[in-house]
Amino acid sequence: MAVGLTTRMSPADAAHIAEAARCLRAGGLLAFPTETVYGLGSDAANPRAVAGIYEAKGRPSFNPLIAHVADLAAARGIAQFDARALALAEAFWPGPLTLVLPRTADCPVADLATAGLDTVAIRVPAHPVAHALLQAFGGAVVAPSANISGHVSPTTAAHVLSDLDGRIDMILDGGPVEVGVESTIVGCFDTPMLLRPGGLPREAIERVLGQPLASPPDEPASETNQPLAPGMLASHYAPRTRVRLLAEAVNPGEALLAFGSAPLPGIEAAAAVLNLSEQGDLGEAATNLFGYLRALDAAAMASGASGIAVMPVPNHGLGEAINDRLRRAAV
Repeated sequence: MAVGLTTRMSPADAAHIAEAARCLRAGGLLAFPTETVYGLGSDAANPRAVAGIYEAKGRPSFNPLIAHVADLAAARGIAQFDARALALAEAFWPGPLTLVLPRTADCPVADLATAGLDTVAIRVPAHPVAHALLQAFGGAVVAPSANISGHVSPTTAAHVLSDLDGRIDMILDGGPVEVGVESTIVGCFDTPMLLRPGGLPREAIERVLGQPLASPPDEPASETNQPLAPGMLASHYAPRTRVRLLAEAVNPGEALLAFGSAPLPGIEAAAAVLNLSEQGDLGEAATNLFGYLRALDAAAMASGASGIAVMPVPNHGLGEAINDRLRRAAV
C-alpha cells in the first residue's frame, strides 16, 4: 500500500467494524486492537494486500506473519493440528497464544505471509473488537504489530497513528490493550518449542503439555538465517534512544525505566522516570512496557538524555516475555 493514504481513526463500534471488514475485502490495510498489542491487518489470502503490510511497516519479507482467525474451527481449515496442538488450542484460545503448525494442503494464507515456509503461525485473539472484526470479515487476517518494523509495539491507537499515519487506510480505536506484550509463540514440532515468550507464561503451557518446552537455536534470526516465527529478529521493539539493561544506578543524563519499590542510586537526577510496577506486579509491568518505553524515548529525545536505564525484572512468568522484549530493544 503506497504511502500517502488518508488514515481514518474510527471508534470500534458495530458500524465501523463492518466498515473495517469491507476495507479488508477491498484489499485495504487497517489497525485493530487485540488483547496483546494493536495489529496491522490485511486479508491473509490476498498477496497484494499482504505485500502492503510489509511495505507500510518496512518489514523484511523473510519475516513471517501471524494469521488471526475467529475460532478453532477456522484454524483447522488453515493448519494441521496434532493432539498436543489441539490440547493447547482448547486450553488457551481465545487468548495470547500463537501456534506454528504445518499448513493444510489447501491453506488459503498467501505464501508471502508465511515467508515461503511450510508452516503457518496462527492464533484466535480474545479481544472483543478483534473477534467481531474476524467474524464480520469471515476469513483469516494476517496482522503483525501496527508499527514501523523494529520500533516499539503499539498499545494504543495513538501509538499506531504516530507510526503509520498516511501508510494505512483505517485504525479501529478500542482503547488501551490489556496484556501489553505480544502473544507467546509455540512451535508444534516433534518437540514443542518456545519460539517467543509472550502474554501467556511458559509455565502454563508446560502444565498442559506435561513436558518442558524446548528453546530455539542460539543463532539469532537474520536475513541469512530465516526466523521460524515472528518476533525472533535480534533487534526489535527498539526505541530511538539507547537502552541499558540491568541498571544498578542511574548515570548522569539517563532516563529510568524502573520496576518495584527499591530506590536506585542516582534516581533523583534522572531525566525522566517511569515505573513499570511499584508493587512488582509482572502483569502490570507487561501492560505498561511498550507505552512507557515510548514515553521515555520521547522524553529522552526532547531533553537530550543519553539513554534509558532499565532496572532488573524477574525472569519468571510474564517476566520472561518482558526481558525478551527489553533485550531486543537494547541490541
